[in-house]
Amino acid sequence: VIGSIGHPIQHTEFKVVDSETGEVLPPGTRGIVKVRGPQVMKGYYKNPLATKQALDEDGWLDTGDIGWIAPHHLAGRSRRCGGVIVLEGRAKDTIVLSSGENVEPLEIEEAAMRSSLIQQIDQRRLAAIIVPNKDEALQAAKVSSIIDPDAVDLGRDKMTSLLYEELSKWTSECSFQVGPILVVDEPFTIDSGLMTPTMKIRRDQVVAKYKEEIANLYK
Repeated sequence: VIGSIGHPIQHTEFKVVDSETGEVLPPGTRGIVKVRGPQVMKGYYKNPLATKQALDEDGWLDTGDIGWIAPHHLAGRSRRCGGVIVLEGRAKDTIVLSSGENVEPLEIEEAAMRSSLIQQIDQRRLAAIIVPNKDEALQAAKVSSIIDPDAVDLGRDKMTSLLYEELSKWTSECSFQVGPILVVDEPFTIDSGLMTPTMKIRRDQVVAKYKEEIANLYK
């Protein structure tokens, strides 16, 4: 199963609950993933408030992950997949559409990263912040006759247009589409504070850095 982290290890329990009611959801239904087991922490050091927010009285840890548990099948190629945990994103990153539907930016980001023109992407609301692969984008623009063969720069407007078209192509089968995009030159790095040591984008820091530019996308 794509996105699966496998079956729970021995003595470890997983469940998926509704984010609002806390009700346990059936296999195949997306919700908040919770885990319980001997390896789960007892709490945060000298921080009872944070402990109470993360752990309930029965020892279930709220992982903050959005996911679901694969249903069991008696026959077919998927019969061994029952019970595996599938993660789709982080609850804090969930985007709420005007229709009330919750969508996860990870779906769009993973699809977009298949493009050789896109080096990094962070999705905010229905917009996307993109760090382009300038060399690949320049070459693609020449092949498509967007610029002259001897051109050395694509220009901001043409770069944005090219990336938007590329993004639309790679994400056409996703459950929702990206709106405006913001093209930035500076890569997300650990040194700039925009990436964690485990190479995950620090979305809050990216938003803070480009707050004004993001606001202008919706004017």
